[in-house]
Amino acid sequence: MSDELIQKWNARYQDADPAATRPCEVLHSFAHLLPPTGRALDLACGLGGNARLLAARGLETSAWDLSPVAIDRLQAHAAAEDLPIQARVRDVQAEPPEPDAFDVIVVAYFLERDLAPPLEQALRPGGLLFYQTWTREAVDDRGPGNPLFRLAPNELLRLFPRLRVIAYREEGLFGDSAQGLRNEAWLVAARP
Repeated sequence: MSDELIQKWNARYQDADPAATRPCEVLHSFAHLLPPTGRALDLACGLGGNARLLAARGLETSAWDLSPVAIDRLQAHAAAEDLPIQARVRDVQAEPPEPDAFDVIVVAYFLERDLAPPLEQALRPGGLLFYQTWTREAVDDRGPGNPLFRLAPNELLRLFPRLRVIAYREEGLFGDSAQGLRNEAWLVAARP
């Protein structure tokens, strides 16, 4: 991973408030699907809003990010909240999760297409993937400017063909663009 990319994310997280970091909407909306026990991963976790929800629900939670600043701040905040989160600096592109390692994986606003097969394999049978990220069909300028970091229509479904879709939401440019889910796609899927 380039030092420039690490510095970019370190700068973004340096002054952000971990307490203000909320879980992504797909995880929040479908938290009732979470298992009562098991291992969970917040991949590309940033300040760990997803990890904090997972740990608070009783899951053995790991949180990985390439930003040392984000990981340090998440560890301090988790300790203050007495949440058992194993947070560590990890370049997930160079070192993806191991096969059959997690019951839950959450990915929010991070898109590395080559990680899709290892993420499918990292889920244990019955394990859940919660994924939320930007789409190319956008009604405003929120999200990355580079289309490589945005999904084509229905691409998120195609990235995980071996998983069973439980919930999917991508409204694109249809209907009243002032309402509904815009600029994003959500997926909740399970490994058979």
